[in-house]
Amino acid sequence: MQVVLLERVEKLGQMGDVVKVKDGFARNFLLPRKKALRATKANLEQFEKQRAQLEARNLELKKEAEQVHAKVNGQAFIVLRQAGETGILYGSVSTRDIADAMTNGGFSTARNQVVLDKPIKTIGLHEIRIVLHPEVSATISINVARTEEEAQRQAAGEDLTQTREEREDEEQEAAEFFENEELAPQDGEESSEDEGETQA
Repeated sequence: MQVVLLERVEKLGQMGDVVKVKDGFARNFLLPRKKALRATKANLEQFEKQRAQLEARNLELKKEAEQVHAKVNGQAFIVLRQAGETGILYGSVSTRDIADAMTNGGFSTARNQVVLDKPIKTIGLHEIRIVLHPEVSATISINVARTEEEAQRQAAGEDLTQTREEREDEEQEAAEFFENEELAPQDGEESSEDEGETQA
């Protein structure tokens, strides 16, 4: 199906471009969201008449988006989730969870503005793209942790996603260290033994 775009659509074209798309994509996404019109003669004429208005409206929305971008770009938001010892989540963090975290942080965001290439399934810091306008997007950081304290430690640069093997190795090293410490003679013990020998 051929459509005329009413706004810039990523990987498709700019406002006013006539592009060929799959029927399902046009019917289920572009047309209902008013991002495009069928490229009929009547629609093209109507678009040309309204072009100046559409461009002015687009410019206004872009300016608003740029103002929001200046405030939100680079911000960090915390999402608390239950996870196993190795940092794998019981479930995942979705676009809705990210939108809710941003809204709680004072930025009104819809879940369809959150671009998530794959679900977040581990604790840690994750870079996420937020589409504020077809021509303006921001990058935020989502700090997924089990507790507020863990979130602060991660924000400070600590990696809490140890594998079970790494954890066991560290515990083994610690156990060996303390065993050696216990076997080593203490300063006080040596002197008391020496004193006992001199008295005898």
